[in-house]
Amino acid sequence: MAPAAAKLLLTDLASGIDRVPDNYIRSEADRPNLTEVEASDASSIPLVDLQGLSGPNRDDIIRQIGRACQQDGFFQIKNHGIPEEKSERLKNYCDDPTKSTRLSTSFNLNTETVSNWRDFLSLHCHSLHEWPTNPPSFRKEVGEYCTRVRELVLKLLEAISESLGLEREYISQNLGKHGQHMAMNYYPPCPQPELTYGLPGHTDPNLITILLQDDVPGLQVLKNGKWVAVNPIHNTFIVNIGDQMQVISNDKYKSVLHRAVVNCNTERISIPTFYCPSPEGLIRPAQGLIDHEHPAVYKSFTWEEYYHKFYYRVLRTECCLDMFKIHSA
Repeated sequence: MAPAAAKLLLTDLASGIDRVPDNYIRSEADRPNLTEVEASDASSIPLVDLQGLSGPNRDDIIRQIGRACQQDGFFQIKNHGIPEEKSERLKNYCDDPTKSTRLSTSFNLNTETVSNWRDFLSLHCHSLHEWPTNPPSFRKEVGEYCTRVRELVLKLLEAISESLGLEREYISQNLGKHGQHMAMNYYPPCPQPELTYGLPGHTDPNLITILLQDDVPGLQVLKNGKWVAVNPIHNTFIVNIGDQMQVISNDKYKSVLHRAVVNCNTERISIPTFYCPSPEGLIRPAQGLIDHEHPAVYKSFTWEEYYHKFYYRVLRTECCLDMFKIHSA
């Protein structure tokens, strides 16, 4: 897939410059160190074929998903049932994180001291009436994509619940009304990619993320203490476990650090869909995973409370989950 990119804020800045502006330059200790990144191979990120998830191979596929959630926190999926889509060019701008549709740059310009080499359009997937009306096909095409992704996520949540030894509907039934939003990320070519990030290392605060990307590498995952480059595979999705899934699994499944780097030659597009609880949804370790040998690691909290702390921490490397741990655990 090769989604079309909007010409946004950073794009105008990056056009024609031969050096990164000072407000994008990371300190030496906080740079990507691109020469130390390990190349991806077939064993770096597991690839799960969902073809038989509704058939006799379901148990085997669930074991594969469970193993990937526990050992890697990331996996790729093929035969996912979502046809290839194409996104359109858009022009909107807003810095208010409470808006259901906004176009912005970096991550949080109001609180961060160093900006990220990224423009993005953020869309809440249950407020289509607030989506852009131009181009005319946008709501229909992207809305259909959101519906397909939601169906895929619900299937994955069932499989993940079963892989934890829980009832198939456990996770889905404990999210409140559910929430879904997506971002269309645009990373322009960067004259000095070794000095900055598209997005620095972070874990996703939500429950589970489905990532669609073009064929330009840029995603890197921290594995065994080393950053590993993830090579895109055509017509597959990246699935990664978010912080809320780590809580529900009582630390059995891990929300893993990942980052986006840029390059000096080619623009990159990525479209993550973030699936999360409703704002008032109460998150806590599943009771069926707690016993004398495995006490609850986290206290109960709402998704709204968690995301507020995450957003204003500005993608710090240390996981926001640490703020919600039961210290005696």
